[in-house]
Amino acid sequence: MNSLTPFPGGGRGAEVVAFHRTELNVILSLYGRMVAAGEWRDYGISSLRDMAVFSVFRRTAENPLYRIEKRPKLRNRQGEYAVIGMDGQVLKRGHDLRTVLRVLERKLIRPVE
Repeated sequence: MNSLTPFPGGGRGAEVVAFHRTELNVILSLYGRMVAAGEWRDYGISSLRDMAVFSVFRRTAENPLYRIEKRPKLRNRQGEYAVIGMDGQVLKRGHDLRTVLRVLERKLIRPVE
């Protein structure tokens, strides 16, 4: 008698890429400051097979303003973290998440009138 498993991979769940708790702490710290400044209002997290995405929205029904992506396959090349703008342009890519997120922190610095 053949034993069939309902899921491919011998019963194991499909492995997905996700943000680690320390990475989420860094991202959510920036997110909180941007919400307090009135720039961002909502976010979404996706864990896929080859990447994890943290999307930032100004309004819930819109396309994301920015996507913070983690792609472990690019770790030894360009860096596993990237910030991607609304138009799909890569704003910053690198190996250190804090360094990559600095491109978004610049938006918090405004001249005092």
